[in-house]
Amino acid sequence: MKEIIELSHKEIIVHRNQFLKVKGSIDTNFYYICSGSLRIYVLDDYEEQIIRFGYKDNLIVSLDSFLTAKPSDLYIQAIKKTVVKVITKEQINSFLEIEKNQHLWTKVLENLIVQQMEREIDILRNSPKERYERVLKRSPQLFQEIPNRHIANYLRMSAETLSRLKKS
Repeated sequence: MKEIIELSHKEIIVHRNQFLKVKGSIDTNFYYICSGSLRIYVLDDYEEQIIRFGYKDNLIVSLDSFLTAKPSDLYIQAIKKTVVKVITKEQINSFLEIEKNQHLWTKVLENLIVQQMEREIDILRNSPKERYERVLKRSPQLFQEIPNRHIANYLRMSAETLSRLKKS
């Protein structure tokens, strides 16, 4: 992943609650998070549904917009002051002209897709307790970086349920 991060020539600061991307916009950038944390969410009848988090040393992207260069329904918002390196689609396309880089890029995309699929299956099949335990095992740092109310939303449970699960 180091090779991809080194493509960036631009660093930006996204202040707490500021948006990196809003619904209806096109965003063909990948972002590497140097510090802070972000959330990706959609609005469902005025209710936020968090679908992903990013924090230090993570890549974050509005993948649908990145791949299609079309507007997306996703919002990307800073949870706290966040510094990101911007990696443009043009930089990635140049990177991919070298054959050995294509394998690395495929692994990055596969990883993003597998993570999303695991999460979707968790939400559809597992109880709140099982979802909590899987996320705790898979991403323990999440619980240090992200406020409980956002984690509860991500896990599709109330903040009170999350609090009870953390105590048990």
